[in-house]
Order: sequence, then C-alpha cells, then structure tokens
Amino acid sequence: MSTKPIGTGIVGLGRSGWDIHAKSISKIPDLYKIVAVLDQEPARLKQAAGEFSCRTYTEYEGFLSDPGIELVIVATPSHLHAPHTISALKAGRHVLCEKPLAVSTEEADRMIETAKACGHILTVFQNRRYDPDFQKVREIIESGRIGKVLIVRIAQHFFQRRNDWQALKEYGGGILNNWGAHLLDQAMLLVGEEEPEFMCQLAHTVSAGDAEDHAKITLKAPSGLVVDVELSSCAAFSQDGWFVIGTCGGIKGSGRELTIKWFDPNTLPAVQVDRRPPQDRSYGKPQEIPWQTEVCRAAESEYPGQEQIYIDLHRTIREGTPLVITPESARRYIALIARAKQLSPI
Repeated sequence: MSTKPIGTGIVGLGRSGWDIHAKSISKIPDLYKIVAVLDQEPARLKQAAGEFSCRTYTEYEGFLSDPGIELVIVATPSHLHAPHTISALKAGRHVLCEKPLAVSTEEADRMIETAKACGHILTVFQNRRYDPDFQKVREIIESGRIGKVLIVRIAQHFFQRRNDWQALKEYGGGILNNWGAHLLDQAMLLVGEEEPEFMCQLAHTVSAGDAEDHAKITLKAPSGLVVDVELSSCAAFSQDGWFVIGTCGGIKGSGRELTIKWFDPNTLPAVQVDRRPPQDRSYGKPQEIPWQTEVCRAAESEYPGQEQIYIDLHRTIREGTPLVITPESARRYIALIARAKQLSPI
C-alpha cells in the first residue's frame, strides 16, 4: 500500500478551485500534493506556481498528460463538469467533481458509466453532508427523541442580486445547481432510498441573467415525512435554516447552533375523548407538558467538511475503503433538479 501523497491536479482556479480545494488540501500535505493546475488566467497560474511549486497549464489535453497527476479536481463552471470529468477518467485519473455532479441526468449517467468502464473513482464534493447542523439533525431524528417526524424544512433565505455566471442557464447556473445541490442532497438522505412525491415552484426574481434564483421544493416520502426545501434570493427576512416538527418535540436553528425541545411521552397520561358539550364553553384544557430543552452548539472539528472529504477519499484511493460519497447518490438530486425545471419552467 502506497503512503505517498496523492498527486493532484486542479482544473479551474476560481473561488471554488482556489479558496476551497487548493486551500483545503494544502492543510493536509501528508495526504495530497498539488502537482499541476489549469486555468486561463495568467495571474492565477503564477500565484499557484509560486505557492505550490506546481506545473501550470492552459490546455486540458496537456494537463491530463502530466505524469504526476493521480487525482483530478474538476472545479470549472457547472456546464463543463461532465466533459472535463469524462476526459479525466478516460485519461486514467480518479476524479473529484465539484457540485453539482452534472446539469442533467443524462450527463450524470455518462459520467458514472465512464468511471465504471475505466475502473477509476468518481466522487462529488458534497461537503455539506459533513455540516455539524445536518449531522446533528439527522442524529436526533434517527434517535426517536422527538417522536415521529412529520415535517423537516431546510431553508436558505437571503437577498442577493447575483450577476456572475451562476445567473446564466447556459453555464449551468441557477440557485438549484448552486445551493440546491447541497440542500436537496441533504433532503434525499433524510427521505431515504424510496422515491418521494414531488412538488415545486421556481422563479427568476431579482438576479441578472435568466436562471432561477428562487425555488421551493416539497418532497413527501412513502413514510409520510414531508421535507420542504426553500431557497430564495429575494427574501427580505431570513428564517431558521432548520425547522423540524415531531410528535414529541422539534428542532430549530441555523449553522452551528440548534435548539431541541422534546418530552418523554411515557410521562403523560393518555388523552381521553370527552363527548359531552364543552364544560364552561371551553375547548381543551391546558396541559402541563414536561418539556426539556437543549441548545446544541456544534464543536469545531479538527477537520471541517471540506478537508474531511479529502481524508475519506484518501482512504478510498490508498486503502480501498468504500467510497463515502458515491456519484449514484448525487445523481438523485440531479434528477430532482431536472424534474423541477420540467414542472416549473422559467
């Protein structure tokens, strides 16, 4: 088993390629070494060469022929994810692709089929699976502490008139491919393996371009669980990122702080139906509910999600452990996004 760092090439040195990927793997130099980068901006290439002593390229063919590259990070605009990933897999490289995996299910399927045919690893940068708030919400729901969960709402509300490439359909922009790739991924993990019922509303509101910047998607699992995903660039007021209703409690909060409120149903007497006319014309009697409340503040982990993805991927490449984030799991939200755009075209 090789213990040497994985030789890594990064395609695209924009916000994601530089601020997220390059900076993340530079914090774990025993596991990864940036050996090559590709970009069209000379200043970016110069900066990367100076900081990482890596080779620089402006043409993808030359980049892929670099003998030091074992893993390719695809951090280009969304519409280029599929062609760049497929070319890298065919060149004999493992690939970590930025989210969204693809801009259509057809593209996602070709990427998955190519990875299998070439015998190389394809994974997706779904770093929000590692978010402490998501992991805590999932843990509480699965524990049964708040009873049977009826509704989960996941929200990102803000007011932002975006005017970069993410505002354009032709580049795979839009709030669904951007934030939806994270929140719908979380939603599907909560829904489970069976396909949910589906309802949606998409709109183009305050941003430039022609892509959707407002989305509401409702999923109903066969179990009865309803998961609402709300994404809006035109929200004057923000609300909690998480709002969960269970039969014995609930969860609310955002980011690293969640409030959990619950009671033990065994501490309450059974409720008896009273068929008589309401006494004193009063409907319902106040009950003393033995509520318990806990505020969870997520502790800072040694490695946040961005680095933890790479730590897990290193184990897969070097030790053969199962892939934590499979492309098949990411394909599920790609299918949801495609369906939303079909049902609520802009």
